Parts: sequence; structure tokens; C-alpha cells
Amino acid sequence: MCIIFLKFDPRPASKNAYRLILAANRDELYNRPSKAADFWGSNNEILSGLDMEVGKEGGSWLGISKRGKLAALTNYMEWRQNPDAQGRGFLVSNYLTDNLDSFAYLRKVSSEGHLYNGFNLLTADFRANEDTLCYYGNKGSSEPIHLKAGIYGLSNSLLETPWRKLQHGKRLFSSVVGKALPPNGLVQELLHILNNEELNSPDSAQESQGVGYTKAMLQAFSAVFVRTPGYGTRTNTVILIDREGNVSFTERTMLNCDITQWSTNTLHFKLQE
Repeated sequence: MCIIFLKFDPRPASKNAYRLILAANRDELYNRPSKAADFWGSNNEILSGLDMEVGKEGGSWLGISKRGKLAALTNYMEWRQNPDAQGRGFLVSNYLTDNLDSFAYLRKVSSEGHLYNGFNLLTADFRANEDTLCYYGNKGSSEPIHLKAGIYGLSNSLLETPWRKLQHGKRLFSSVVGKALPPNGLVQELLHILNNEELNSPDSAQESQGVGYTKAMLQAFSAVFVRTPGYGTRTNTVILIDREGNVSFTERTMLNCDITQWSTNTLHFKLQE
């Protein structure tokens, strides 16, 4: 389970406004090996966390490049999975290294969607002349779509599917991004939302999609911040892109599979628009 809230404002009127505010949780097995967010290798162009699971090394769930390319992935909740399907994390990594724009990349991905278990993929280009944000889910429409300016929520169903956890988190997110907060204050308020453990159950929409999961599991999954033995929210990420192309990337991540140990790191850079 994962969850993403974002506000996309490609041409903010106010000098202090943001082109993008994104807050996301990664939910995963605590013992699945991964690297905390950092720039890749020596070129310092692409920033993301990385999956280090054997056979999936180099995949990611959320990343951004200095060229202004951003991608974010969630899995589509379904009990039956194809063990031979391709690794979904490479959908993020490949976009960040590809020269295709956000929509063209998703058109390409949509033609190969059957090769993967269920997923949702957001891709964006932040450029001096135009910002674009696109979405494709391989359990929904066969074509990707352009997203207009607005506030969106994405969990483990299709974009904007009204699961109770998504609606609850989106209300909290909308309230925070509507305030006039300094950057650090905004980040802290968004991290607070991402760590909300309130259960949003029962939820008939989530339960009907989650046939095969136990009632206890679905109840645990109904929180924005998921906590079960051995599985749950292990990374919070907040990304801000301001009007001038300054990026703030904050990651709070669990250490040593221990739910009491967390480390927070913020990286800053400017887009090369």
C-alpha cells in the first residue's frame, strides 16, 4: 500500500506559491532492502530512493531529476499477483533516464501495461516554458491522461478513487496547502499528515477491491500511515518545487526495520530549465 497527495499549479500567480507540492508514503515489507533517497552515482542529476531487492535492483517508487522530470508509482491492490511479471519500480527509473516527455512515455508504457501487475504511474515535466503532469493506470483506461492544475490523491486504486483513507488524507492535505506557511513549516505539517494512523474503516470500496485480504489487514490498510507486523509505512517524502524552480526534497525513512528509529534528510537543488 502507498499513498500520494499533490497540488499541481503550473503557473502560480503568487511569488511565494509552488508549482508542485507532493506528499507521499511508501508502504513496504520492513526487511525489503532499499537505499534511502540520494543522487545517483557521480553525475548528481537524478534523486530517488532505490529498491535493492534481488532482481529488482535499481527500481524506484518516487524520483526527480535536475532536468525537471518527476515520476511517482503506486501498486494497484489485488490479491492475486503474477510472480513472473516485470518489476514495476523500473517504470520510475526508466522515465527519469529517458528522453521521452511525460505523455509520450506513458503512451509507451500503456502499450506494455499487460506485462506488469497492477500499477499507477504519475509522470511530470517541469520546464521553463511549460509544466505538464500525466497519469496512467494499467487497471483503468487504455490511454494516459494530462492532468490540469489542481489537488489530487492516489492510493492503491485508480487516481481519485474515493477510498475513505484517500478522502480523509486529501482533506487534511488541502487544508495545509491552503495556508501561508514558510517552507519548513509546510514540510513539517505535511509529514504530520503522512504519519496519521487513524483507521478509516469500514470502507466498502476498499474492501470490494481487496477480496482475498483478511479483515484485519484491510483495516490496517485503511490508515494513511500503515502499521502491521513486518509491513507498513517506512518512508515519508515531501517534494516542493517553487516558482523559480528551487526544489526541496525531504525524506523521513525507517532505520534497521525498527519502527522506533527514523532518519530525516532534506536535499535542495535548482532545476536546470
